[in-house]
Amino acid sequence: MEGEIYSTCLKYALKNALKHHGKARINAVMRMVLAERPDLRERAREVLELVKKAVSEVNKLPLDEQERLARSKWPEILAVETRKETKKELPPLPKAEEGRVTTRFAPNPDFVLHLGSARPAILSYAYARRYKGRFILRFEDTDPKTKAPLPEAYNLIKEDLKWLGLKWDEEYIQSLRMEIYYDYARELIERGGAYVCTHSPDEIRQMRSNAVKDPCSDLPVEEHLERWDKMISGEYREGEAVLRVKTDYRHPNPAVRDWIAFRIIDTDKHPHPLTGSKYVAWPTYNYACAVDDHLMGVTHILRGKEHETNTVKQSYIYSHFGWKEPVAIHFGRLGLEGTILSKSKIRAGIEEGRYSGWDDPRLGTLIALRKRGILPQAIWDLVMDVGIKPSSARISIENLHAYNRKYLEPIANRYMFVYEPVEVKVLLGEKLTAHIPYHPSFPERGRREIVLDPEDAVLITREDLEAMKPGSEFRLLGLANLRLVSLNPPTAELVSLASDYAVSKRLPILQWVPLRDNVPVVVIRATGDSITEVKGAGEPAVRELKEDARVQFFRFGFARLDRWENGKAVFYFTHN
Repeated sequence: MEGEIYSTCLKYALKNALKHHGKARINAVMRMVLAERPDLRERAREVLELVKKAVSEVNKLPLDEQERLARSKWPEILAVETRKETKKELPPLPKAEEGRVTTRFAPNPDFVLHLGSARPAILSYAYARRYKGRFILRFEDTDPKTKAPLPEAYNLIKEDLKWLGLKWDEEYIQSLRMEIYYDYARELIERGGAYVCTHSPDEIRQMRSNAVKDPCSDLPVEEHLERWDKMISGEYREGEAVLRVKTDYRHPNPAVRDWIAFRIIDTDKHPHPLTGSKYVAWPTYNYACAVDDHLMGVTHILRGKEHETNTVKQSYIYSHFGWKEPVAIHFGRLGLEGTILSKSKIRAGIEEGRYSGWDDPRLGTLIALRKRGILPQAIWDLVMDVGIKPSSARISIENLHAYNRKYLEPIANRYMFVYEPVEVKVLLGEKLTAHIPYHPSFPERGRREIVLDPEDAVLITREDLEAMKPGSEFRLLGLANLRLVSLNPPTAELVSLASDYAVSKRLPILQWVPLRDNVPVVVIRATGDSITEVKGAGEPAVRELKEDARVQFFRFGFARLDRWENGKAVFYFTHN
């Protein structure tokens, strides 16, 4: 009876594995077994153990072996109904007209892009293209002190965007537009929309907190124009004067009350990487952003909910100048469990030497995800699926892996990689040749051959050997079925060649490499905040691979070839 139940579990484990690129899922298999055999519900605990066993066995098999087993025992499960994938469409933009939509992505070049910042970039680009409009890249780099731009970040950000497939129609750098901001600040003062305040930072904080009107705001425009000239000429020192925008000093949100548009920064101490110490009066984010969005014709702004207050602040600039305000759409934060997205943590980790750089594989930066082998299409899918929901989304790293697996599976050829290798002598009695296809689903890609002599030796993974005892039978992938005759030294003899024998006996299928011809391989694997190196040997065909190749190592997972070091292949683990 137990054998019959296990057979049902095995059938559905295979069906589920073939549906999910070779990896069955326990819960899904359990549901299918109980749907076919509702009489087993009373024995659910016992059945669950059999399901776990079946899933474990199936997941150890390469995809082609899974297909062979299914074809020989349950061919009906290969006729899985194909589901039509519906591509998620973004909701329409409010007040959008075809040909008249302009969006922008405006990063601060104090950091490279990560998965969270990829979201507004992709959404802004996607909407601009949907409405046949313009997409602008704007570097917002007007804080050389607290958010000092990194000279290398400008190009790294552009490389990230190109990797994502984003093409911008126009490019601007705010630090090179300072004279424009000065001109509009003067006009804003003349319109009575801004004033220069010479109170101390503490006094300004107290006035805003207590909803007290700033006495400077009542001074005549001529006085403020004189003070403004002193600000931009460097007569005031840091902290001695600021330009404030007139709002409502009793506004319910203290952050909105007469917010600061310009401040003095000592650029002798904090030089800007592009303009040095040429300017001392620097615009704040909200001022430069509002002026540029108007001048660049931005019609729709897509950004995180944390900018809702900024939208309110910027509305006062539009009101003072009589400009039409763009449509602002705010979405929730995007978090990725299982990787590190925090700018402050990443920066501190790099400074302390815990991370090797922006591309450390433990990080959620785009350059790090790219290094691991994540494809841009996967990031697009994730962003488009989350969309512009106002609620925050916490995505598991497994979700990103699932998106990526869909694109990797058809392009990544299969190779054998043996980690923690141990030598096994094989007594074959004759010269044998293994014929292994590069990809089971694409026979047109060909296959490679590995020849073993009548008495030869192979390397297998230590844990595979430790799972066996003398008399245990196993199959070397693509070659033959063998029986272990000794553990000291490890020796195996030929049993048969037929793969059907392995299927009928449910033999473990082991990956292997020839002892006398293999390639040293290191796979760098990141898990959470830890990083490990898995060392071993790859089959001879690994030598054919070029840098940036994506592969799947049988029973190990997907990996990307990063570089060759003195004949050794260094890979980064992508995911299972």
